[in-house]
Amino acid sequence: MTAMNLAQTAYAAPDAPTRTGRGLEYDVFARITHRLKAAAENGGRKGKGALVRALYDNRRLWTVLASDVADPGNQLPAQLRARIFYLHEFTQTHSRKVLADEATADVLIEINTAIMRGLRADGGGAV
Repeated sequence: MTAMNLAQTAYAAPDAPTRTGRGLEYDVFARITHRLKAAAENGGRKGKGALVRALYDNRRLWTVLASDVADPGNQLPAQLRARIFYLHEFTQTHSRKVLADEATADVLIEINTAIMRGLRADGGGAV
C-alpha cells in the first residue's frame, strides 16, 4: 500500500503525529469495515447501494494486499503471504455471494476486524 501511504502522508496535517505503516493500514481497514458494517445493518434500497460501494472498496483493499504479498520483494514470511492471498480470494468469492443475496457480509466484517486486531497488537498507533 505504498501509494496510499504516500498520499495520506502528503496531505496529513503538519502537526499531526507521524503514523506507522501499520497504523495507516489499520485506519484504512477501520474506515472500510465501519462502512461495510453500517451498510450491512442498514438494509433496504439505500442500504443496498451503500453495501455495494462498501463491498467494492473492501475488494479493492484486498486486491491491493494480494498484489503486495505476491511481489517477490515482499518481506513478510511466505506462510503469512500465502494466508493473506487466500483471504483475498475468499473475500472476492464471498463478496460475490453477498451481492447475489446468497450470504451476509458478517464474515467479511469478522475477517477485517481480526486483521485490525492484529495490526493494533503489533503497535499500529501513532509514533
